[in-house]
Amino acid sequence: MDWHSIFSQALQQGLGPVAAVYCLAAIGLNVHFGYTGLLNFGQAGFMAVAGYAMSAFVATWGLSFWLGSLVGLVLCAVLALLLGVPTLRLRADYLAIVTIAAAEIIRQTVGSVSLLKYFGGQDGLQSFNATFNDLNPFTGSVGIPGVVSWRPYDFWTLVVCWVLAALCCLVVWALMRSPWGRVLKGIREDEDAVRSLGKNVYAYKMQSLMIGGLIGGLAGIMSALQHSAINPSFFATDTTFFAYTVLLVGGAARVLGPVVGTIVFWFLLSFLDLFFGEATSGTNPLIPDWLMDSNQASLMRFVFMGLALMLLMVYRPQGIFGDRRELALDAR
Repeated sequence: MDWHSIFSQALQQGLGPVAAVYCLAAIGLNVHFGYTGLLNFGQAGFMAVAGYAMSAFVATWGLSFWLGSLVGLVLCAVLALLLGVPTLRLRADYLAIVTIAAAEIIRQTVGSVSLLKYFGGQDGLQSFNATFNDLNPFTGSVGIPGVVSWRPYDFWTLVVCWVLAALCCLVVWALMRSPWGRVLKGIREDEDAVRSLGKNVYAYKMQSLMIGGLIGGLAGIMSALQHSAINPSFFATDTTFFAYTVLLVGGAARVLGPVVGTIVFWFLLSFLDLFFGEATSGTNPLIPDWLMDSNQASLMRFVFMGLALMLLMVYRPQGIFGDRRELALDAR
């Protein structure tokens, strides 16, 4: 078994552009769930709105990439308003129900036959990343010799994604150290107490939902650019659940929680996939065929990752860097 290859490929995935996209999505959820206590189960919907807006502006209407990206982020703010107005005055679980339903509605709508000429149906859209690619300063494979290596476009996407993630972390850090951020934390703990101090809890929740949605929109744009294509399958419900997993592994209400959680989660997921793939292949496999074949091996990463997450929730529910007290939510 080639342990060096397994480790290097797993590290490549843990630091790669896909991981960076999920890091951005998790940073947005950290604003919602970690700091404000909002149960947003539709982060994939914000990602889809921004990603499809940018892609359609370029591929369908031939407009500017930058204009499409800006419109996509504005539409994310509008979506936050539409979701927040009817739900943020109610119990927290109403927001969860509405957001997960909205994300599925958006995904099914952009993939519908009636909007085929605009969004490409289930095949999605392509040929919209030329402007982004023209900015790529890298011309050859980039990485650490003998350890990890990325193609020029992948590395360019990786760099932009992680820079955006770093900037978003910096913004979140500054916001949560401000009086505004302290109000959000108070809302998470006991919104009635915050309301008794004369604060407009509804307005603060709406602002939090919009900011986290905008960061999710950045993740959607970068997801489309990373794949050089976009289709509805990119924004299924498991996208949001993976982002939540990343957040919980690293630690909610911690600025660097999503970053560490992303690297750890994607490294382990890739490591397990590669390990079981090699362990069931070759003439003398480590795991005999009567016990597990290659088709079953491809699913074992989810089994072991699920067990690991269960143990994490039992023995350290706050995540790697989190504080157990941060999990106390006022869900009234």
